[in-house]
Amino acid sequence: MNFELDAVFIEDSERETALARRIAAAVQDRAPIENVADGRVPARAIAGADSFSAGKRRMVVMRRRTPFVMSCPAGSARFACCGYLVMVLASNCPMDCSYCFLQEFVADNPGFQIYSNFADAFEELERIAHRAPDRHFRIGTGELADSLAFDTMTGLSRELIAYFAEREKLTLELKTKTDEIGNLLDSDPRGRVLVSWTLSPEKVWRTSEHRTAPPAARIDAARRVLEAGYRVAFHFDPVIAYVDAEREYAELLDHLFEVIAPEKIAFFSIGGLRMTPGLRAAARRRWPRDPMLLDEHVLADDGRLRTFTPLRLKLYRIIADRFERAGVKVPGYLCMEAASVHERVFGAAPASPATIGERLARERERF
Repeated sequence: MNFELDAVFIEDSERETALARRIAAAVQDRAPIENVADGRVPARAIAGADSFSAGKRRMVVMRRRTPFVMSCPAGSARFACCGYLVMVLASNCPMDCSYCFLQEFVADNPGFQIYSNFADAFEELERIAHRAPDRHFRIGTGELADSLAFDTMTGLSRELIAYFAEREKLTLELKTKTDEIGNLLDSDPRGRVLVSWTLSPEKVWRTSEHRTAPPAARIDAARRVLEAGYRVAFHFDPVIAYVDAEREYAELLDHLFEVIAPEKIAFFSIGGLRMTPGLRAAARRRWPRDPMLLDEHVLADDGRLRTFTPLRLKLYRIIADRFERAGVKVPGYLCMEAASVHERVFGAAPASPATIGERLARERERF
């Protein structure tokens, strides 16, 4: 996918890093390159009508000054957590989904930051693995940025795959809404890399998931990486209630199973549309004509606006039931939902975060 950039800023101290050199070579004819003393300065919001959109078009190659690896920000004692670890290699995304939480989360520093000292993350992972030698960990890079959106330019996936392919008890999850898989097809994951796609019905994609790959293209990309030796998974998140949603989510699952056999799917997750009042205000301001943002929502006890619970659960069950009727047990979990909701959807209480995380990381043993 060809994302446009207005400018690229490279920190002076990072100019000779491999990542900076690759990016400079890739964009030399596409966007002006400027060296700066501190990448945090061009990453800040610029005054204007839509500083968030403008930030997406400014790439900042810089050193990360805080740890790379952390627990997933969606984890909380309120929710049935999946035990996911996040490795932050970039911040913001060149795509622009109308419901995206980054509109609020990185509003003050929306420049697309990519961290040239990413190899420091490997040292953090080594310490984590050393402290728990008997555990398996699932680590993802798709929380604050799409895992593959600029991969043709950065080549980061090659280095990540090479590292994880040698670590028996670490599983890498690359989460994306693109079909940018060229570098993956040339690498050998040795069963230790999983690629996951967020999937939405065609109507949601057309109205709300701007500059992303169409759902059918994502599914076809999943087929191709599966054939190349990767595991694949799918996230139905956010599930959005709208006219015909029940039928269209069912049709989405039917198409998925036509292309990829259910027994080849490592796991799936489901999560409903949820927004803080601040996020909803920002989203509606930026996308005033998006019908997916105009429905009535209920303020839940976690401070987020959510779809009315009976309607939300009905849509969850449609997805879960489609997997149940597929004839093979595919592990599934809910994102940012209480254990009681999980039990109503799946018929059983969720396991502990550590147990779920361990199971999803070990899923390669099923194939």
